[in-house]
Amino acid sequence: MKILILGATGFIGSVVAARLRADGHVVTGLARNPDRARIKHPSTTWIKADLATMTDPSAWLALLGAHQAVVNCAGALQDGLSDDLAATQERAMLALYAAASQSATELIVQISARTDGGGGEQPFLATKRGADEALAVSGLNHAILRPALVLGRNAHGGTALLRALAAMPFVLPLIHAQSPIETVSVDDVATTVSNAVTGQFPTDADIDLAGDDVLTLRDLVTLHRNWLGLPPARVMPIPAVLARPITWAADIAGRLGWRSPLRSTAMAVMSEGVLSRRDEQQRPGQPLAKAAEILDANPSGIQDLWSARLYLLKPLLITGLALFWMLSGIVPLLAPVEASRHFLPFISSSMATTLTIATCFLDIALGALVLARPFARAALYGMLGVTLAYLAGGTLLEPSLWLDPLGPLVKALPSILLTVATLAILEER
Repeated sequence: MKILILGATGFIGSVVAARLRADGHVVTGLARNPDRARIKHPSTTWIKADLATMTDPSAWLALLGAHQAVVNCAGALQDGLSDDLAATQERAMLALYAAASQSATELIVQISARTDGGGGEQPFLATKRGADEALAVSGLNHAILRPALVLGRNAHGGTALLRALAAMPFVLPLIHAQSPIETVSVDDVATTVSNAVTGQFPTDADIDLAGDDVLTLRDLVTLHRNWLGLPPARVMPIPAVLARPITWAADIAGRLGWRSPLRSTAMAVMSEGVLSRRDEQQRPGQPLAKAAEILDANPSGIQDLWSARLYLLKPLLITGLALFWMLSGIVPLLAPVEASRHFLPFISSSMATTLTIATCFLDIALGALVLARPFARAALYGMLGVTLAYLAGGTLLEPSLWLDPLGPLVKALPSILLTVATLAILEER
């Protein structure tokens, strides 16, 4: 079967694509940034497209004509510079259903969530619910799958945060430590999608995917700490009210394009827990692995420990660089004439002041741009280029600065290393 997968580069979508390829299906992946995926998975045909722009049925007709099934693994947590929830999760799906009704599409599989629990009125779940309800009454052959917290060999979003919390030194600070959480293996999700594609479920299937165990957040973080091979640490419960500044900062970061799992939507959902509709769910037809079994089947390596420890350092590195560069531009502006004195032996006073002010605004601009996700990579490369230019200029014009007690040139070297380290961990998936 020819299958189109939406969000095929994501945590769930990439595993679903691999499973369907292994089952002998011809897979096409649709994603906003599939360049690396083309290299990693050459057997998949890749289409670059943004669901947020595909809100008219005409955008789907040509795609659907070449595919018999669609698996929607795409999703976003909150609106921001990188995401438009209403367009991506609802309007694009309504356009897809309208186009599918005019084509020979045989099946639509929607990876959704439990939308009537904690945070049900948040845009993330409200848009998912709108798409689910429209699909349910569309008359199309479909399956709606509602996984609990998805665990697997890789990690993204909430699962990456679990590992980061588990790797904290000394104590484990947890908000909603007693919230109940059900889990499911990403491989079990992929298996269920495969079963849906082969027609093992009724036409209107609505299936919750969760293992039989219910753990608290405390239990789950402790389980991940053991998985990472770290010694026991005391859990320190944090009242939700004290976490509001973190959630507020994460929401601001989301507006700038950073997809933090600490945003208000995730906190609202976690306040109630991640639970399935056990009394009314349809069963997937195969036993689902428990959390401990999922981790046991995917032993951790040193790269997992590094990733867990760096996860929460990443926003600190970016914020630190932004503050460093903006302050390095602001401080000289307070006394531009004095700051320009190093140029005086080589150029006139007015030119020296002009050059100083220009470099100050350049520093401030780079510091501000690195905070916006779409511009972060370019800003980091700009920081490297400007720092190297400063070092080269300082060495040529005033080499004695290398021996200055305050170390104005020497201090640039750690900045270069910090920038390179941030570039190394910038990718989100």
